Amino acid sequence: MKQQWVEVHDRMQQGYRYQLVAPIGSEFESGFEPQLSPAEMLALGVFGGKYMTDCRTEFPESWFADARLSPARRDPSLNYFGVDASQPLSVWRAKGWIHPDDPRGWFQWYCRYYMGRRIPGEDQRQIGRWRAMRRHIAQIRQNCEPGDPWCRPRQRQALLHWAYDTRSL
Repeated sequence: MKQQWVEVHDRMQQGYRYQLVAPIGSEFESGFEPQLSPAEMLALGVFGGKYMTDCRTEFPESWFADARLSPARRDPSLNYFGVDASQPLSVWRAKGWIHPDDPRGWFQWYCRYYMGRRIPGEDQRQIGRWRAMRRHIAQIRQNCEPGDPWCRPRQRQALLHWAYDTRSL
């Protein structure tokens, strides 16, 4: 793969750059198998449409072709399940979940990982957090009738934020 660098200049990060070392959407760590790409997540509706409005130039324009975005403020009605399933960034910071390279959190990490950036140690930490979300799938299976995608919408929206697709459970 040809060496490629990405320069970041957005509202939350200035002068950050990272190298792409893997082809886009491939060469993921063994066992890390997100069900949705960032583009699919944005098209379905995540984070109230506010997450990626000031950093679009960092990622492929195709990711935003069908994205449900809100330029003004977070709008939970844009989420696939129409509910708010996010905690404020301040909570994520207080819990130590934010890495300095990804001040927006897990989804920013995932977008950059999907693009081909790798950060030893941090990648394993974030993949571990992704794996921990599977417990919510077990709760949906235990408490919802099969084929009812609207049972536990907040939990399903939270899983969607982590690239899990529960629509067919």
